[in-house]
Amino acid sequence: MPAFDIVSEVDLHVFTNAVDQAGRVIDTRFDFKGVDARFEREGLTVTMFADAEFQLQQMEDLLRAALIKVKIDPKAMDLADVKGAGKQVKQLVTMQSGLTSDVARKIVKLIKDSKIKVQSQIQDEQVRVTGKKRDDLQQVMALLRAEELDQPLQFTNFRD
Repeated sequence: MPAFDIVSEVDLHVFTNAVDQAGRVIDTRFDFKGVDARFEREGLTVTMFADAEFQLQQMEDLLRAALIKVKIDPKAMDLADVKGAGKQVKQLVTMQSGLTSDVARKIVKLIKDSKIKVQSQIQDEQVRVTGKKRDDLQQVMALLRAEELDQPLQFTNFRD
């Protein structure tokens, strides 16, 4: 029976490359000359350091652009509040990995309300969708792509 999984994941290697690329852009930008602005990555969390809050906003835009270049949806970014750290300010950026239970329930409800002949079930941080026809599964994918959810979705593990 055809099936696929709906997940929300961020590839750590690709994410590392995007953060490094954004850091290189900061090193070469004229408006950041002589400023101690940097990204520090640990796992799926990045801490941005700068001298002023407006520089953090510019760094956030640079990070978003770098993520888009490597095909990571910036909707996965979760920004914390700006905090003062001595003479500097810092902001924590966490990448969401795995579907939250609210989003997973919303996905299952959307699939049930669409009346497409498939079954969906929540498994940990993913949703498994099974159906008799491949076309039904593709309809579900199109439905979820058109829907505006809080997290980016990927469709993996497609089996016939």
